[in-house]
Amino acid sequence: EYQSMRDVGIAVIRAVGVDTGGCNIQFAINPDDGRMIVIEMNPRVSRSSALASKATGFPIAKIAAKVAVGYTLDEIPNDITAETPASFEPTLDYVVVKAPRFAFEKFPTADPTLTTHMKSVGEAMAFGRNFAEAFNKALRSLEDPKAPFDFTSAIDEPLGAVLERAGVPRDGRHQDVMRAFRLGASVDQVNQATGIDPWFLDQILQIHEIADAVGRAPSLTPELLRRAKRFGLSDSQLAALRRTSDEVIRGVRWALGVTPVYKT
Repeated sequence: EYQSMRDVGIAVIRAVGVDTGGCNIQFAINPDDGRMIVIEMNPRVSRSSALASKATGFPIAKIAAKVAVGYTLDEIPNDITAETPASFEPTLDYVVVKAPRFAFEKFPTADPTLTTHMKSVGEAMAFGRNFAEAFNKALRSLEDPKAPFDFTSAIDEPLGAVLERAGVPRDGRHQDVMRAFRLGASVDQVNQATGIDPWFLDQILQIHEIADAVGRAPSLTPELLRRAKRFGLSDSQLAALRRTSDEVIRGVRWALGVTPVYKT
């Protein structure tokens, strides 16, 4: 599927007639049969280009400028490796998640159902060693108290109602998916109701299982804390699960030697 997108991407660029510079093409793939469609094509750098540049460490604007004055990609060295040329794709040992920020409360007459139209007012980007960690960090970065997963509040409606609401793409849909798992739904059930790829649903289910383990554990061990942090759970979420304060969790975490590290 990746190679197919590369080939179609080049075909689209040639058909549109873009000779040089940055270009942004967005695809949709049906996970059931692999059918691929082009959602949009921008014959220029876009907001997504800046995000992709930061996410990969590949300086798209700089490379585009050099290509525009006559260099070819194999003549431009990669700044990071200093050995491979710019014609090589960046290889990543981390995951980057982009989370959109919506503000439908400011537009009461707008239709909150999400389509291929741009309805977000911004986005947050987060890095992690796995999808779950990056996803949770991205949700916290939205500066919206309703965005991070809620594992503790009471659910006063049946599973069917939650699944029906999760079937409509809208802001906060990920919370309904989490509520469905908290009510005992399987990945297949949520997939049938929402059409979300089972891989992503499985990741959210794993986040739920880790949170469940934290809530049920007799005490917080270094192993459990590390596992929770690897799945991106915040001190606030852990505090809610343990019915204590953020300060207590932070104190326990530092006492057990579970501290943040930063990678360049």
